[in-house]
Amino acid sequence: MTDTPVLLSLTNITKRFGPLIANNAISLDLHRGEILALLGENGAGKTTLMNILFGHYVQDEGDVLVLGDGGLAALPPGSPGAALKAGIGMVHQHFTLAENLSGLANIRLGTEPLLSFGREGDARAKVKRIIAESGLDVDLDRRVADLTVGEKQRIEILKALYRDAKVLILDEPTAVLTPQEAEGLFVVLRRLAANGLGVIFISHKLGEVLAVSHRILVLRGGTKAGELVTADADRRAIADLMVGKAVAEVVRIPALPGETLLEFDGVSLHAGGRQALSGVSLKLRAGEIVGLAGVSGNGQSGIAALISGLAVPTSGTMRLYGEAVAKASPRDFVMAGVARMPEDRQHDGVVGTMSVADNIAIEDVRSPAFSKMGLLDRKAMRERASAAIAGYDVRCPGPDAEARLLSGGNVQKLILARVLEREPRVILANQPTRGLDVGAQAEVHRRILAARDRGAAVLVISEDLDELFALADRFVVVHAGELSDAGPSEGLDRGTIGLMMAGQARPPVGIAS
Repeated sequence: MTDTPVLLSLTNITKRFGPLIANNAISLDLHRGEILALLGENGAGKTTLMNILFGHYVQDEGDVLVLGDGGLAALPPGSPGAALKAGIGMVHQHFTLAENLSGLANIRLGTEPLLSFGREGDARAKVKRIIAESGLDVDLDRRVADLTVGEKQRIEILKALYRDAKVLILDEPTAVLTPQEAEGLFVVLRRLAANGLGVIFISHKLGEVLAVSHRILVLRGGTKAGELVTADADRRAIADLMVGKAVAEVVRIPALPGETLLEFDGVSLHAGGRQALSGVSLKLRAGEIVGLAGVSGNGQSGIAALISGLAVPTSGTMRLYGEAVAKASPRDFVMAGVARMPEDRQHDGVVGTMSVADNIAIEDVRSPAFSKMGLLDRKAMRERASAAIAGYDVRCPGPDAEARLLSGGNVQKLILARVLEREPRVILANQPTRGLDVGAQAEVHRRILAARDRGAAVLVISEDLDELFALADRFVVVHAGELSDAGPSEGLDRGTIGLMMAGQARPPVGIAS
């Protein structure tokens, strides 16, 4: 790609937030027809860099240069309008579409008056030409609310191309896609690149990066850690560059499941005025990890709420250790040996203004270990926190530091320590490594597997199929509130799981649904 013109050049970009240097003299070039993967752990500086490029932030030092008619020219800092005019388009992980409008109306929205007389025909013709060139086929006349997630993403990309984007930034574009939808996106991106578009692909999924990109740029701690030509790279090389050291591989051995500890028998759940789950049956057995796959919003939150004691079935039966659960009580579940790693660790996992010691002990404050005659034993709490900090490598100033000061990865380690040190019998791990670097991911995976080997029953909910295949002994798939048992992971592939996630396939032959 180095023999094609440079579309975009960032030179020595530096951005400070008080004493924090978010970007430190970062430079990168994007060539015409190139797909550049931008990688880095949570907090590495990717988002800040892209916000500078798109005009949301103003850099303290450095320049953003974009190819125009007269060659590379500096982009005025802090101007999203200038970035759009220069041909920079961005598709965010969370879509910004008007659900009540058609696909075509959304594409035109913000570009031209929707009621312009005689203009809709011209707009439709232009979009049709873009669809023919890109392969981004979608029904332009359907309401966006009625489109699939993959189709909504296509509308977002068409919106950028309609504005004549020459550079397209995609932020975690496959986070809400099935494997088949992701592969369809890669086909489109390759076609767009072949037509001369430059693409910046931000992701944490190393397999996808290796599959679609031409070159890989890795950020670490706000600086550029290095670049790799994708054809010469592998997962290990990328992971080591992201973390700055060799990452030990975690290997799962087959499970030896024991008795059923938690069971759903024909469970249905109404939540938020709708049917969240319908006739779900599920068994979590001692010494086994069950991986729950599904596109976000298909019922995972309902299952998590039931296992957390935040809800009880509307119909059907949930049994814990063989006894039917009649009422919702998070405290009763905790006391019964059920532990959870919540999906939103910052909002649901810790109290930010409380100390690390308080957060470690928060589920045990009434136990004799931390409470004597109604008074908290602060010394015992600090000692427990100090042991957890050392044992789980929680990077923080100490037990008295406020939890809000910890990075996402360290908050997750704190929660992991709180969950696992009590040796629970049932564990819910909901998106356990979302946003974590590969080193932290490996440590979380190692701890979860160790809990399984100790005899815990574990349910891992994740939108990352690579993570589920690394951890799960058995797969279940949720679609539209219904659950299917896909069977042991050794007999499965990504394609089968992807079709089940989309509701387009039954479980493999011989597996009971």
